[in-house]
Amino acid sequence: MYNALMGSVPVQRAKAEPLELHAHAMDNLRFIRETMERAASFTAVPGRGGILMGATALIAALVAARQPSLDAWLATWLVEAVIAVGIGAVTAASKARAAKSSLLSGPGRKFALGLAPSIFVAALLTAVLYRAGLYTVIPGMWLLLYGTGILSGGAFSVPIVPVMGSCFVTLGAVAIFFPLVWAHWFLAAGFGGLHIFFGALIASRYGG
Repeated sequence: MYNALMGSVPVQRAKAEPLELHAHAMDNLRFIRETMERAASFTAVPGRGGILMGATALIAALVAARQPSLDAWLATWLVEAVIAVGIGAVTAASKARAAKSSLLSGPGRKFALGLAPSIFVAALLTAVLYRAGLYTVIPGMWLLLYGTGILSGGAFSVPIVPVMGSCFVTLGAVAIFFPLVWAHWFLAAGFGGLHIFFGALIASRYGG
């Protein structure tokens, strides 16, 4: 009986070892996948979507220029902001789907988390500055915070995206010191011109 018991030990050990190897291999694969996910760049930034966002901004600039009051002018740009966010979200999702990736993946999630706070702060400050009657500051603030969000999110994207963010920040830093009569042109140059220019570069170099 002693021999029989001793003879069963190698069999039990042989059964345990494959299970341990399998678990170890799964841990390694999980670690590799998470590491690659952290190191990857968010490539679903939409090039054609950026061009379309720029085009709608130029249209908004034309419409805003015809408005009879500052309130109507501001409302025109706010409507454009909502349209642009929708275009960006839809085209980014479409590009990610074509690349068989997800906007909720590691890089995509980090890009969104980098951009979202600046958008939220811009919306909050717009309401505060509007109530205070400080219209002159609003356009420069939009450009500054949008550029800051692109810079933060762009740290997890392709190299050209942070460059675009820097251009928005620079333009906003200049615009914030100019009188309101210049604001219209700064917004058209930023949300219109910069989006179209960098959208075309992204589309040509990274697709979509």
